[in-house]
Amino acid sequence: MAMQVHHHQFDALVVGGGGAGLMAALYASRHVRTAVISKLYPTRSHTGTAQGGIGAALGNLEEDRWEWHAFDTVKGGDYLTDQKAAKVLAQEAIEAVIELEWMGLPFDRNPDGTISQRRFGGHTNNETKKPVRRACHSADRTGHMILQTLYQNCIKEDVKFFDEYQVVDLLMNDKTAVGVVAVNIDTGDLHVFHAKAITFATGGWGRLWWTTSNAHSLTGDGPAITWRNGIPLQDMEFYQFHPTGLYPLGVLITEGVRGEGGVLINAKGERFMERYAPTIKDLASRDVVSRSIYLEIMAGNGIKGKPYVHLDVRPETVNRYLAEAGESRRIDADYVLQKLPDILDFCRTYAGVDPVKDPIPVAPTAHYAMGGIPTDIDAHVIWNGQEEPVLGLYAAGEVACVSVHGANRLGTNSLTDLIVFGRKAGLQMADYCRQVGFTDLPPNPTERIEAELSRIRSNKGKVKAYDIRKQMRQLMMDKVGVFRVQDMMQEAVDGIRQLKEQYRTELAIDDDGYRFNTDLLEAWELGCMLDLAEITAVSALERKESRGAHSRDDYPERDDEKYLAHTMAYPQEDGQIVIKYDRPVDLSLGYEPKERVY
Repeated sequence: MAMQVHHHQFDALVVGGGGAGLMAALYASRHVRTAVISKLYPTRSHTGTAQGGIGAALGNLEEDRWEWHAFDTVKGGDYLTDQKAAKVLAQEAIEAVIELEWMGLPFDRNPDGTISQRRFGGHTNNETKKPVRRACHSADRTGHMILQTLYQNCIKEDVKFFDEYQVVDLLMNDKTAVGVVAVNIDTGDLHVFHAKAITFATGGWGRLWWTTSNAHSLTGDGPAITWRNGIPLQDMEFYQFHPTGLYPLGVLITEGVRGEGGVLINAKGERFMERYAPTIKDLASRDVVSRSIYLEIMAGNGIKGKPYVHLDVRPETVNRYLAEAGESRRIDADYVLQKLPDILDFCRTYAGVDPVKDPIPVAPTAHYAMGGIPTDIDAHVIWNGQEEPVLGLYAAGEVACVSVHGANRLGTNSLTDLIVFGRKAGLQMADYCRQVGFTDLPPNPTERIEAELSRIRSNKGKVKAYDIRKQMRQLMMDKVGVFRVQDMMQEAVDGIRQLKEQYRTELAIDDDGYRFNTDLLEAWELGCMLDLAEITAVSALERKESRGAHSRDDYPERDDEKYLAHTMAYPQEDGQIVIKYDRPVDLSLGYEPKERVY
């Protein structure tokens, strides 16, 4: 039985049904025929796991300004953030959040009816240096509410959805993107989608690491597909470890817990963040808090001698520290239940602890990609550091590198990123589609992917995909994790290349069918992950400094003279990776690099 090939044509295509993809589809659909292709049902996309809030300087509870938000974004990104992108994010977040409210998103409210806001790590009043309430929230399920709201509005605008279709190739005609190829997971058939404009919004790739907050589906398909079509990847060494993953699973415990007053405690009962970030303490940016937790563990201060610490949001603990800080606010068990209902449920279900009565066991977990497919501030994908656009191709959300997050993303800025730059992608696609006709597809659009899937099916080796995946994830966790050194990263590069060779020559799958052949598709996804693991490790090896989430024990200082530029990893025809620093960091807001003080 051979795969059947089906053909479709739309003006605009969006690959990925999460927040960025739905935002792009919504705005494009108001002007041109638009389709969304997603390997999941859209409301199951990973945006739905975002808990604590979306950052916007509304100033509903205290003074705030978009300029402060922009500076916090640049500072939090350890000055690798492109400052034009930070300005766009901070300015347009205000309008975008209000627009979500108009679409029907049920934000929590203040007594006067305005959107409620809470504190979040790294967000400050730039004059007093104290935390500011900037995170707009819907309990602790903000991402879920964004997904539901955008999906309903896309249905209203007649967006066509192809759910459980896995995109496996990008189609190019010279330097113009003209379509994609997808596998219908149900039937196993191939579907060719011809389009004028395409946005990739496929999310992150946290499954490269052993401990991660990311879902099983986050395997880096989007950047791997574009990479295989000659498009570079940017800043791949910068992968954020969220400081509070539920130990030992890695399930995310939102920063909103600390925003509501929760504190990190070591085995000695100390609030240890006072040592590492004396001004902002537990609400320092994520890279700082993650490294601080690891340093406590390495110093023997892990709980019961194990590699975790406690996150304490018990009312008696929080109220004691609020009183010491001179704050009049106090909380009780009902307040915790109202503000953090899902977190309480996660902890009770997966860890057997009740956060109202017990401290939560937490440790850093691989969480978010700051790097990805390089784009400009209008979401156009670019070929190189000279900003040459790939015609008809856009990217938004976690898969894209604008670079608005620099070397380390601030909490809440992921949701802000996807609504601001997802909207830009949709508007840009619509504008482009109205100006151009359809460019021809290549002569045999499915030839390349048919050959790849056939190779995986017919390979007679003895190694299973899950064995290679397990080794890759452990290698990345041990060698390219929170702390890094030259020899360890070189071991990771060498090990990943050996695994890639195994993948090519010794891989075998058990299922030779077509319907719901997850064995085949997970093997294909493994190839994507191996490509990204190699690019990440090579990029980390080449950047000989510490900056944001990239922390090297052998090069502990930041080197602005040599590395105030984005890492561009270029694919070569022989499979090699060439690293260049040919895309300088934009400093247009005038925020010169300086030491980050918390």
